[in-house]
Amino acid sequence: MKRETIHVAPGQPPSSASRWRLAAFVSLGTLFVLAATITHRFTKPTIASTHHEARSIPRKPTVTPSYQPTLENTFKPKESGPEGMVWVPGGEFSMGCDDPRNCPCGGPDAMSDARPIHRVYVDGFWMDKTEVTNAQFAKFVQATGYVTVAERVPLKDDFPDALSKNLVAGSTVFEPSPGRVPLDNHYRWWTYVPGANWRHPEGPQSHVEGREHYPVVHIAFEDALAYCKWVGKRLPTEAEWEFAARGGLTGKRYEWGDDFRPGGAWRANTYQGVFPVQDLGQDGYAGLAPVAQFPSNSYGINDMAGNAWEWCSDWYCSDYYGRWAEGGALIRNPQGPDVSFDPVEPGIPKRVQRGGSFLCTDQYCTRYMVGSRGKGEVTTGTSHVGFRCAKSSTDLK
Repeated sequence: MKRETIHVAPGQPPSSASRWRLAAFVSLGTLFVLAATITHRFTKPTIASTHHEARSIPRKPTVTPSYQPTLENTFKPKESGPEGMVWVPGGEFSMGCDDPRNCPCGGPDAMSDARPIHRVYVDGFWMDKTEVTNAQFAKFVQATGYVTVAERVPLKDDFPDALSKNLVAGSTVFEPSPGRVPLDNHYRWWTYVPGANWRHPEGPQSHVEGREHYPVVHIAFEDALAYCKWVGKRLPTEAEWEFAARGGLTGKRYEWGDDFRPGGAWRANTYQGVFPVQDLGQDGYAGLAPVAQFPSNSYGINDMAGNAWEWCSDWYCSDYYGRWAEGGALIRNPQGPDVSFDPVEPGIPKRVQRGGSFLCTDQYCTRYMVGSRGKGEVTTGTSHVGFRCAKSSTDLK
């Protein structure tokens, strides 16, 4: 089967429509029909099971007009940390992101869903030093026989109007455009590839041999949950993720500070060159990179900016922070809203994703900024979406 094209912005991983649209239909007219059908199917999302139960949106947390100092906990667990994890002390911090558009390398996005900046407290926890790698995920699959969403054939019952021959397992892969294209229409640089999945990141002819230490990608939300359950961990909440990424720093634009390239050094795997034509790889990597190729933050955590998007446990709601604007008590260990809402695709259930990817660039998407937010449809994995795990301390129970 030839490749069929579906496109989304680099900072917005493909939605459910991109997961199946072109596997099921090939004409533009039927694309819109299928998109509408999928939206209807997901108008009342079911809350997926995670380590934390979803919580209603808090009405009166502490909201601050600017960043206030991070106050780290002094507690340290008696237990030894799980292999490959580091202790994040938790504490109180200012969560969110200023409008970056007037900043150097700030990009064109106001990131209004990451405001207002507000005060949050999280308990200490363990966090993976890196994103889950192909080698780690392969051990999970070998032990359990798990089949990822991208490897499963779409069900006829879910797409009754689709021809059976077009219901083919696969995933979406970034494909550079042959020349400059306007960036006001993101239907240009993603391709649905039958046979693409975590084992074959660019399609059936590709493989992960020699890429054992790269982040596993093409991971849907339920795939990440399944791995976490097997390994005895969980996904981090959005608040935990941001606290860990900030590494104790207060209000910095990036996990390492306010300069994108301090001293001229690259600190993350992002996109250089004309997007989406060619990644020049000036940071050392054109496309995805192995984990831990750039300096860690002060907690010893790598790659919290760029490389691959990372799932968080929270449902995504675009006005979640905004509904906290009245002020009030400090919010402790927020679990996210109990509903998902994205005005760009109403009715499509999405979870929070953080960190940006190797496709992020100040020409279009700068969501490698530490306080910024991303989102992804729960059944969709792509060539730039992975995850890392967290674990609560038994000493806190």
